[in-house]
Amino acid sequence: MHKKQASLTPELAAAFHEGLVIPAHPLALNERRELDEVYQRVLTKYYIASGAGGIAVGVHSTQFEIRDPKVNLYERVLRLAAEETEQARLQRPFIKVAGVCGDSEQATEEAQISRALGYDAVLLSMGGLHDWSEQDLLRHTEKIAEMMPVIGFYLQPSVGGRSLSFDFWQAFADIDNVIAIKIAPFNRYQTIDVVRAVCCSSRRNEIALYTGNDDNILMDLLTTFRFETEEGTMEKEIVGGLLGHFAVWTHQAVQLLEEVKRLRKPKGSPLSRDLLTRNVEITDANAAFFDPAHQFAGCIPGIHEVLRRQGLMRGIWCLNPQETLSDGQKEEIDRVYRQYPHLNDDDFVKQHLDEWLRVASLSQS
Repeated sequence: MHKKQASLTPELAAAFHEGLVIPAHPLALNERRELDEVYQRVLTKYYIASGAGGIAVGVHSTQFEIRDPKVNLYERVLRLAAEETEQARLQRPFIKVAGVCGDSEQATEEAQISRALGYDAVLLSMGGLHDWSEQDLLRHTEKIAEMMPVIGFYLQPSVGGRSLSFDFWQAFADIDNVIAIKIAPFNRYQTIDVVRAVCCSSRRNEIALYTGNDDNILMDLLTTFRFETEEGTMEKEIVGGLLGHFAVWTHQAVQLLEEVKRLRKPKGSPLSRDLLTRNVEITDANAAFFDPAHQFAGCIPGIHEVLRRQGLMRGIWCLNPQETLSDGQKEEIDRVYRQYPHLNDDDFVKQHLDEWLRVASLSQS
């Protein structure tokens, strides 16, 4: 028998629906490909200090291999992030999201771990469940939602996701304790499917939408979606971002979302062409980091390379030795650094890095 269904506090729910920057937390390793606890803690400190509204741990950017019994890092990395958040004694809402994946047995176990560690919600991945019907996936979601608030995840097919119907997303939104959907199909048609489905759901006001569309982050955040439904005209916004791109240059991402929020106000400034240009700049930088030129093979090492340059990681090592930068990717990161210096937050990191390292070293178990 599960404990009583967990839910967000009213304060956290309000902030979550207003919109937050939620970085997908990377995994810091040393040259032996073992967990580097000091730098793992430093990364969490960086996200908190940058003004992020939460973190997502145990997700793709944290590397799915942490679940391998030979590696066995899932609970440990969740615990470290939870400890750092608690030690920060934040005076603002901050959501801790745990990545949960696999069949119902595995997902249930991971949800139980995250709940015991004080996480607020789970990001439920449907990757690897290609032989499941949409009804199977909905029943799976209902089971996890009985334990923890669930953030759905529409993952693009090229990295393990699958296409899901409009009817699926409407039924998904109708599930009690589903609190959000991360939209990341990298596809305008499928993005619209999700937003329209939520607008048609009776729980539309209980569902927050977050972008994971690395190819159109800013435009997702700037757009008001409007649809005719059986209950009249409904509008919905993608209020924030939960994605790996926000794991780098996070301080600037927070400033960007605050700018978007000002524009959303009734008397906000009109949308400028500069923001449309900036959307392209962000997408171009994302292409260098996430490596779509090679089917995203270098996406995690690309994140690591940016963090390494800033001093937030010792190196770009991944648990899988074959996972490294693609040919020409380093040069592409060089290019976007030169071309878009206004997008990085290197100066912010330099101001705080020594302190983060000092405190993290003292906290090492």
